[in-house]
Amino acid sequence: MSVRLVAATVGQGELEGKNAEDVIVYAARVSNPENQMKFDSGAKLLGYCLRERHFSVFETASMTVEIKTSRAIAEQILRHRSFQAQVFSQRYAEATTGTINEARRQDDRNRQNSVDDLPEETKDFFTDAQETVWKQCHTLYKAAIEKGIAKECARFLLPLGTETCLYLTGNFRSFYHYVELRRGHGTQLEHQLIAEGIRDIVVSKFPKLAAAFKWA
Repeated sequence: MSVRLVAATVGQGELEGKNAEDVIVYAARVSNPENQMKFDSGAKLLGYCLRERHFSVFETASMTVEIKTSRAIAEQILRHRSFQAQVFSQRYAEATTGTINEARRQDDRNRQNSVDDLPEETKDFFTDAQETVWKQCHTLYKAAIEKGIAKECARFLLPLGTETCLYLTGNFRSFYHYVELRRGHGTQLEHQLIAEGIRDIVVSKFPKLAAAFKWA
């Protein structure tokens, strides 16, 4: 699993050189034009907007992140319909890599949760099983392509553990709600780590937004 920033809104005109969070600050002061270019107090202003549920200001800037994960987790991400996604096409290019994911026990009380208390031998079994499945499936997949079977058909032989890549684009309102939801209990751990990765991008690149979101 990996997450990295690909692009983000950059100011133009009088906002030349300003980044996405300053564009949001500027837009948030649309009714106070004499102070629109005051960015030092931006974190305080954005925090106020969030507390008062003025979410629309966070829609005025966007970012795109690259996510590498399994097909299983990508399917969960794509349920967030406020994002636009470009996904690696297995109709166009060959899949080359499988993912290895840890084994956890099914939570007895919550069907959407798992518990990390399995013995090491069980975890080793699951790792070996994934490696076996990937090798067998990928061998058959390659053989199918070599026999002239189209990639769009051959991909039916691949497991959900196959690695995929997607570019996820959305405004910062969408990313805020996504991270708040997917970092929480009830989200699969592998998906939580992606949400954490997006949060870390905001913390490192957009400190005013991170402060407003209380992520830093």
